[in-house]
Amino acid sequence: MQASFSGWGSGLLGVVIFSGSLPATRVAVGMLDPLFLTSARAAIAALLGAALLLLLRQPLPRRQDLPSIAVIAAGVVIGFPLLSAMALQHITAAHSTVFIGLLPLATALFGVLRGGERPGPLFWLFSILGSLAVAGFALSQNADVSLTGDALMLAAIILCGLGYAEGAQLSRRLGGWQVICWALALALPVMALTALAFRPGTLADLTLPVWISLGYVSMFSMLIGFVFWYRGLALGGTAGVGQLQLLQPFFGLILAAVLLSEPIAPAMLGATAFVVLCVAGAKRYA
Repeated sequence: MQASFSGWGSGLLGVVIFSGSLPATRVAVGMLDPLFLTSARAAIAALLGAALLLLLRQPLPRRQDLPSIAVIAAGVVIGFPLLSAMALQHITAAHSTVFIGLLPLATALFGVLRGGERPGPLFWLFSILGSLAVAGFALSQNADVSLTGDALMLAAIILCGLGYAEGAQLSRRLGGWQVICWALALALPVMALTALAFRPGTLADLTLPVWISLGYVSMFSMLIGFVFWYRGLALGGTAGVGQLQLLQPFFGLILAAVLLSEPIAPAMLGATAFVVLCVAGAKRYA
């Protein structure tokens, strides 16, 4: 019980950290190439992660763990950041929340396929209802549609769900922060070379919001958030804790209200309350 409670707490903190990722990415791609942004954020996070691994003298992962680490790197270090950054050149950050509403389902499905979890029928009912509520609310807030952007975001969600489920499984053996650090380290050579190849002609023209956004997605979205997220998935269960992602769009809107003084619509409060009930139901029957 204590492990499950701790897992849900860690997972919730990870979701709060991830809530700022898409808005920050939207700001950054206004002046940075998506390939540079993806590779730069991964390279910066990888250097920090490698320093942690060396400082804390972590043993090398076993050879049989390398395929899983490669899947994690492909899903959450490269795939989701790159595809979502490309998508946000065509759609708004608000519209992308439609697809974030599908991420818990993707994570749960891969948790079943990769981790052998077997949640009950009522879990799937609450998961689907919560996803539909998030998607319906997001669509009601804007009419921004782009087939290219939507296709890119859908592919990003699939890869992200796979990376989450694989990371949760491996975190039970290596630890949450070790898993993301090793995935970043594995991707570092390719990411560093890509960042050099696609670097902008000059960095002097970048505005302060772009620098802040790059720092956020590098340190928090790419590293610190995963420390809590993988720990939460490992302790509380991939399918169950993964439903906390249903709250991510609403956390993002709350951040916008607090930081940017944007109004909170009554519909948001109602949708959030319904989603909280769905998350509670999914937790009960996971």
